[in-house]
Amino acid sequence: RNIITLAMALVFASPGFAHHSDAGIDMESVMTLQGTIIELNWRNPHIYFTMESVDVSGEITEWEVQMGSTVTAARRGWERDSFSAGDEVTVLAHPARDGRRYAIRSRDAGSLAVEGEIIFSEPLYAAEVTAATSSLEGTWMANMSERVNYPGGFDGYFRAQLRLTEEGAAAQAAYDGISDENPHSRCIGRPTPAMIISTDLYALQIEINEEEEIVVIRSEFWDEERTVHMDGRAHPGDSERFAGGHSIGWWDEDALVVDTANFTDHRSPYQMGVPSGAQKHVVERYRLNEEGTRVIVEFTLEDPEYIAEPLTHTRELIYSPQIEISRYGCNVESARRFVPQ
Repeated sequence: RNIITLAMALVFASPGFAHHSDAGIDMESVMTLQGTIIELNWRNPHIYFTMESVDVSGEITEWEVQMGSTVTAARRGWERDSFSAGDEVTVLAHPARDGRRYAIRSRDAGSLAVEGEIIFSEPLYAAEVTAATSSLEGTWMANMSERVNYPGGFDGYFRAQLRLTEEGAAAQAAYDGISDENPHSRCIGRPTPAMIISTDLYALQIEINEEEEIVVIRSEFWDEERTVHMDGRAHPGDSERFAGGHSIGWWDEDALVVDTANFTDHRSPYQMGVPSGAQKHVVERYRLNEEGTRVIVEFTLEDPEYIAEPLTHTRELIYSPQIEISRYGCNVESARRFVPQ
């Protein structure tokens, strides 16, 4: 087997899109890893491969490299057999801060080459207007280039936008994101409004069932599915709490309003160590534009125990009937790979 030398080229780079295991990773530095794949794990929440290299002293080393999810990889044209054990790769990656041989592939174009051929040379999938509809029903996705500009990714948005109470700040300071304290190490996903913030990477689907007086909202992100009760009922008592909350809805002229409460406690729903509790409350509005090509989505997030003031966010999603909703199917073994053993 040919083993290629490992190049430790540390350079400054812009932060990549944040994931649940970015805690403990030096996102400001990039290293060039070259070597041979000895294992490939094609599962969610992240694809991993283990590569064998030779360091500057001539010692054979193994590096574990974390990729994106199978859903986002497929949208960039990558398939399960795009590379495999025995292939030689060069990858630009952000290294772990604690010195272990663990890294996250950089999101920059051209950051991965297999057998000398660059893959992932194009930006992540961006939805384009190709069709129109007269209903909120259907599949929707944000155009990545049109999203609100904020530093980092999912957690970067919340770090920039949330104003914390003393209790929220204390909980964040005490959080260890690279331990079992991180809910994602147990495949516990992120309840709404996560499905809205993640629409630049994962599709959202709306299904209206007038006969049963419900609206179902699904997301590829962690396979979240919510049933919105449209029959005029109220939320149940405080003793009944649900992982995805309890959703009721109504029509305000042409806008669908969704009110979600009764969430179970979650240690890090915004992936930044700030918890959510019994007082969390999310109100969403979905409204079709005049052309029927986009839905304007707005949410207001409140949780006075941890968040000092409500957070409101608006974005447009593009009607995308050509997109098939993919199953996320989080695998616990894969989810735990970022936790130091």
